[in-house]
Amino acid sequence: MRKLVYYVASTLDGFIAAPDGSYDFLPLEPDVAAHLSATYPQTFPTFAHAHYDIDRATGRFDAVVMGRGTYDPALTAGITSPYAHLQQYVFSRSLPPAAEPEVEIVSTDPVEFVRGLKRRDGGDIWLAGGGQLAGQLLPEVDELIIKLNPIVVGSGIPLATRSFDPRCFTLVETRPFDSGLVILRYARSGGGPTSDG
Repeated sequence: MRKLVYYVASTLDGFIAAPDGSYDFLPLEPDVAAHLSATYPQTFPTFAHAHYDIDRATGRFDAVVMGRGTYDPALTAGITSPYAHLQQYVFSRSLPPAAEPEVEIVSTDPVEFVRGLKRRDGGDIWLAGGGQLAGQLLPEVDELIIKLNPIVVGSGIPLATRSFDPRCFTLVETRPFDSGLVILRYARSGGGPTSDG
């Protein structure tokens, strides 16, 4: 079965964006960019491929799911299909249907929809954000890949917005960079909440 992978940049205090949704305070340093473009090329927007010398955006993902807030910056820039090399699912109750065949606007329950996606044939599914969607989908997340930036911001959009409900993950890989960022890869542990003690 396909995996749902939450691949996201975060601050040390657990925020993925500023209160207004911007994330330009999270730099993409050259050493990190070179690694990510080689390891996770599909997570770069299609329009950025030439800049990062990505010839073919192939790898583990063939679909991306995102919330309206994650999709909006592309729309504001006039880009209606930011990841044209992937099938894109945007969760929104207010957006009209997309004109592009590779973009589907989804207004139904995210959990049920993603469970259906995971049962289909294909590569893994990238959860791009944002915090509210990640909070809803957390029970379905099979793997977390966090680009942990050495920054504390104090407030913003959290990694996952949900009520208190501890979920366990096991650290399976750590990749530090000279610029200070660390990529942490976790696998879901046991699939359920933690126990006391």
